[in-house]
Amino acid sequence: MKKSIYFSFILAATLATTSCDLEAPTKSTIKEDIVFSTERLADAAIMGIHQSFGETNSYRGRFIPYYGTNTDCEIFNNYGGVSDPTTDKEASLACYSTSSTNTYMNTSNNAWAKLYEAIERANKAISAMEKNADIEGDAGLGQLYGEILTLRSFIYFDLVKAWGDVPYRFEPVTSETLYLPKTDRVTVLKKVMEDLESAEKYLGWPNENSYTKSTERASKSFAKGLRARIALFLAGKSEWPNEGLRYNLTDESERKAMYTIARDECVSIINQHCNQLGTTFDENFRNLCKEDVTAGKESIFEIPFSDGRGRVLYTWGGKHKTTDQWTGLAKGGVNGPTPTLWYDFDKDDARRNITCIPFTWDNGEKTISGGSGGGWSFGKLRFEWMSRKVTSTNDDGINYQVIRYADIYLMAAEAENALNGPANAKQYLKPILDRAYPAAKVESILADASTQDAFQLTIENQRKFEFAGEGLRKLDLMRWGKLSSTLAETKEKMTELSNRTGRYANYPKKLYYNEGLGAASTDADTYEVYGLEEGQTDDEGKALYSSSSNWFSYREHVDGEKESDKKSIDDNNNKIDKYLQYLYVNDPDQKMFWPIWKVFIDSSNGLLKNDYDY
Repeated sequence: MKKSIYFSFILAATLATTSCDLEAPTKSTIKEDIVFSTERLADAAIMGIHQSFGETNSYRGRFIPYYGTNTDCEIFNNYGGVSDPTTDKEASLACYSTSSTNTYMNTSNNAWAKLYEAIERANKAISAMEKNADIEGDAGLGQLYGEILTLRSFIYFDLVKAWGDVPYRFEPVTSETLYLPKTDRVTVLKKVMEDLESAEKYLGWPNENSYTKSTERASKSFAKGLRARIALFLAGKSEWPNEGLRYNLTDESERKAMYTIARDECVSIINQHCNQLGTTFDENFRNLCKEDVTAGKESIFEIPFSDGRGRVLYTWGGKHKTTDQWTGLAKGGVNGPTPTLWYDFDKDDARRNITCIPFTWDNGEKTISGGSGGGWSFGKLRFEWMSRKVTSTNDDGINYQVIRYADIYLMAAEAENALNGPANAKQYLKPILDRAYPAAKVESILADASTQDAFQLTIENQRKFEFAGEGLRKLDLMRWGKLSSTLAETKEKMTELSNRTGRYANYPKKLYYNEGLGAASTDADTYEVYGLEEGQTDDEGKALYSSSSNWFSYREHVDGEKESDKKSIDDNNNKIDKYLQYLYVNDPDQKMFWPIWKVFIDSSNGLLKNDYDY
């Protein structure tokens, strides 16, 4: 069973910090040599870092819900009441149009502050353990030291993902380091890469020791996988102040070295055989919803949340309009698949029906989503798959899965292809394809990926289908230098879908179904919908099914229509307009990073500023 996050009195006294990273922490009341020289108390330092993740305005309620949208497969769903996407506190974060004064983010206890709070706690623990703890001779203390190094590395990478260049501090705050300017992301991440390499020496593989029996604790697999992910980012592109989009590493030999690191780290995990893919695609997500944190399966590392913390299903799970037999929380579906994602999948891809669900739970029964223009949910995370009923007002307590074994295979394939072409890279791609497609289609995909460029394109597509709804796509598109171009293509496809033209000309305008979608209220998985396959028609749908609903299709007014019908049509068309207009407001390549929020700029003693015309 998953642990509840705790924060002991001793830890609070030892690691107390202010809410803002640029202000001095309070002094410890207990000597560091005592606190960090015993395994039990050093373990509490890790819980202190977890506690920073679980604050309302930190990972729990701000970073996880809003980082990662919008992309070609993930979109913010709640556009209905948005009149201005540049000022709306939620929509602006997704539309590449936020400001430093965003009312959701511009608070002193927000994710930026809480991530630096966690870094300060890690810095204190690392410094004290290096001085006072027997990390070389005591395996337990060594494991904890490696965990703290890994968590600090993870936090710095998330800061870079969201903000680009950030303040750099790897020692506890002093009067000399109270205020810091930004340091470029390459310098920060090279240090992080060194730390992760050091951490690997101390960490156990999954199930190798008592700590690594749980996916809530950092293992050698996590440190290696994270190091591979960072290496691929460094080998790729991002937006730079006054330079625009460019390679993070300008030297080609350095980029090659990063691909080598990524491949070698991933291959070492694969060869260790400590993790398993799982027989079916949904197995990992069912385990996540059932709060199974047993190590050695597909999940490699999860940020732990107690029952009353975390908004993972709240924002990324299937939508429930009302409280029902599955949940006391009428949420889910805040983010969902772009209207075109379903059609991007091959119809034989087993991941499609798990990832994209066309239904919403309403009073304990399934109804078709999107009758007013759009708004499907991701189906990887579902309240109905949980072993308990959620009772919290806003939080569901499901862990945030940071990395899973499928990513290890796909990163290995991408890195090996970049180094040597597809011949040897195919062995790492094939297990992912085998789980998703019939055998004949697997062979066809591999045969088509015969050149280095073709294989890279296959990797890009497979990462979309594998990880849609998990918040990885934005970073992938950034590092490939394809964020703007891909979103522009997505807007074009959504426009065609809304008019049933171009590549969507042979699809009906409505979805057809029988009342209840052919499933009993106790059946959480099955449903039957007509109209989602090419060649199906509205005429046949009308003949076969009793009910219908418009699905992301502009509607036309007719003579003599009722006022209620007129309003319904206008609501539908306005919602579609917003999906199209708000996919992105500014060029995503020029606004791929969030601004540093004003409260932190104002408290930086003049050392912090925003770039990118914020």
